[in-house]
Amino acid sequence: MEAEKVLIFDTTLRDGEQAAGAAMTVNEKIEIAEQLEKLKVDIIEAGFAASSPGDFQAVSAIAAQIRGSSVASLARANPDDVDRAAEAVRGAESPRIHVFLSTSDIHLMHGLRRNREEVMDMAVEMVRRAKGYVDDVEFSPMDATRTNPEYLYTMLEATIAAGATTVNIPDTVGYSIPEEFAGLIRNIFENVPNIHKARVSVHCHNDLGLAVANSLAAVAVGARQVEGCINGLGERAGNASLEEVVMGIRTRGDILGVSTGVDTKHLYNSSRLVSDITGFAVQPNKAIVGVNAFRHASGIHQDAVIKERTTFEIMDATEVGWQSNAIVLGKLSGRAGLRSRLEELGYNLQKEELDNAFKAFKELADKKREVTDRDLEALMAEERRTVADSGTFRLDHVQVSSGDTSMPTATVQLVGPDEEIFRDAATGAGPVDAVCNAINRIVQKPCRLVEYSVKSITEGLDAVGDVSIRVESNEKTYVGRGASTDIIVASARAYMNALNRIMAIENNQSTDNT
Repeated sequence: MEAEKVLIFDTTLRDGEQAAGAAMTVNEKIEIAEQLEKLKVDIIEAGFAASSPGDFQAVSAIAAQIRGSSVASLARANPDDVDRAAEAVRGAESPRIHVFLSTSDIHLMHGLRRNREEVMDMAVEMVRRAKGYVDDVEFSPMDATRTNPEYLYTMLEATIAAGATTVNIPDTVGYSIPEEFAGLIRNIFENVPNIHKARVSVHCHNDLGLAVANSLAAVAVGARQVEGCINGLGERAGNASLEEVVMGIRTRGDILGVSTGVDTKHLYNSSRLVSDITGFAVQPNKAIVGVNAFRHASGIHQDAVIKERTTFEIMDATEVGWQSNAIVLGKLSGRAGLRSRLEELGYNLQKEELDNAFKAFKELADKKREVTDRDLEALMAEERRTVADSGTFRLDHVQVSSGDTSMPTATVQLVGPDEEIFRDAATGAGPVDAVCNAINRIVQKPCRLVEYSVKSITEGLDAVGDVSIRVESNEKTYVGRGASTDIIVASARAYMNALNRIMAIENNQSTDNT
């Protein structure tokens, strides 16, 4: 007997982007959507079309391009939002409108300032309006886990009658514990007379670190759609980690009795792409996709795994996209060897892309005796950022003078949008500060550096350093990343990446408003 399928609803591009500092450009969202399609998630929530012209543009572009997954737009329970969402997903092969409305008394009292009857009417009317545009309508009673149960049951019954094909139960503030959440889902099946006409979904937040546990507990009692984000991205402590939910279902199918249609071999690549674009690093001990997820340091563990992998590994690393072997390339390696290894790591490059990557690889190989898979991943991430930043400013040269008795001074040379050369110098409290000040003198984009972090990609004195920064501009936070064997150069690249992101997003908004 074939296992029932649980649909996977990815909201990285909508709820994930709500994480402070995770703003993405339209092109970055399209790139992630293409990866999610490759991952074979069932539904991609491409954004919140009514929230901004940029989000509308992103949802529309994704709807026009993606064909392997349904494309959804979020909408508040008001006519303008629903109409805007419908317009944005019009080009999708399988469009969905996701209507949400607060239902807990604390939200009704302090947020909506409406009574239960008024909110019920709003929900029904807007679900019905969405149904006039698309067949696939999802309704979410926001803060469902703190909503009066009887009111929740009545709300679900009414919205299903109005045309909702999926009813999503959000644990909006991550308040529930697994047994309690499973009980709520069970009670919904028992107390909503027409529940068989809709799919029950769950959307769990991770404020107590229980989002994945709550999601799987709901699946165990009949939920057949789970919403989550790559790497557990999202507001506050984030959403249910999509890769953990998927592998939980796959690994414990003996208990849950269900399956997904996700191609798990693309989980690691998806994680890596989202981390690179958002600037949110994945912690080393992160389940499934962290760098330590399949590494063994204990001698006892190592001995056992060598004899039989399953002694300490409940999953095969290759199932989620990790490479079981690690080929080391060097300065004598050729283009064919590089291309072969990159393809094994999930990068399929066109000739021009391979030429650029090979040039960057040779430069790196001259500085490092051995180039590992992790070095290659950092190199490809830097190449992707270089392409993404084309058409704006790019770093051409940086030189720094500093010491314990001298004033740190930096000279930078940038290439502008029209290939014009700009050069300037500045001093600072340290070499990185001096570089940033010199760049600011050229770009003249006021911002404030609020966070700076650097980590080593690999071991050794010749390791590639990965720099992540956060800057504030016009009360918004932006992330930038850069990599190099020289930390000062990596810092300059990260700062330029953040500034280019600011300019790209602001220019897009300016164009949308004209």
